Amino acid sequence: MLRNYTIRKAEDTDIPDLIRLLTILFSIENDFEANALKQRGGLEMMLNDSTNRCILVAAMNNKIIGMVTCQMLVSTAEGGPVALIEDMIVDAEHRGKGLGKQLISSIEEWAAEKGASRLQLLADKNNTPSLDFYKKIRWDYTQLICLRKKL
Repeated sequence: MLRNYTIRKAEDTDIPDLIRLLTILFSIENDFEANALKQRGGLEMMLNDSTNRCILVAAMNNKIIGMVTCQMLVSTAEGGPVALIEDMIVDAEHRGKGLGKQLISSIEEWAAEKGASRLQLLADKNNTPSLDFYKKIRWDYTQLICLRKKL
């Protein structure tokens, strides 16, 4: 169990480390590709709207070793706010030590404070370690599939 880390809200100065983590994440996910300029723009948008968006980081010895991002949405099915986890990644050498679970727990708390009645996320169907992680922390599979169309 990893104990000498802190979880906090991300700051503008964290963006280079967040881009590094997103590059790792997007190398795992076949539907996305790393593009530092695009990732910087998205991260800046998220950091500029702390009402509806949140980036939490796990830091150890002044180094960012994990991150999770979340955004508020409105669900007609739920009749109110829900939250979408967009990105979740922990550096490989720190996985399996409880850090990911703590990041998810912390973002769950943020979403609950915002009034969310449900959290949801997308995970690459071929990323077995990720799917096993979410199953272990009691996330449920749905009957939904994700579709997309680029504009």
